[in-house]
Amino acid sequence: MYIWTCVDSKDAENARLTKVVDVKYWALIDFDGGKAKSVEFYDNREDFTDWVDFIIMKDKYESYMDFMNEGMMVLCTRAEETIGEAIEAFVFKELDEIGL
Repeated sequence: MYIWTCVDSKDAENARLTKVVDVKYWALIDFDGGKAKSVEFYDNREDFTDWVDFIIMKDKYESYMDFMNEGMMVLCTRAEETIGEAIEAFVFKELDEIGL
């Protein structure tokens, strides 16, 4: 499955999660078998056209309807700051679900 998140750099180890309005790069995490297999970075989310299952957002007050309309489940971090922390929270179901 694929997971989007917004980050401030293309360094998978040190990139910090950002709000959608502050996004510099879109990190696409290929998640399979309970772990992240790879992380790819995109300047524009539209550059990747396959189905994406989830988006992990930095703030629960961000605009999320476009992502839901595309069929993504929207999750929100609590205190996670990096891709690794967000993935760990995803594995242990410690992210909050956003929805109507």
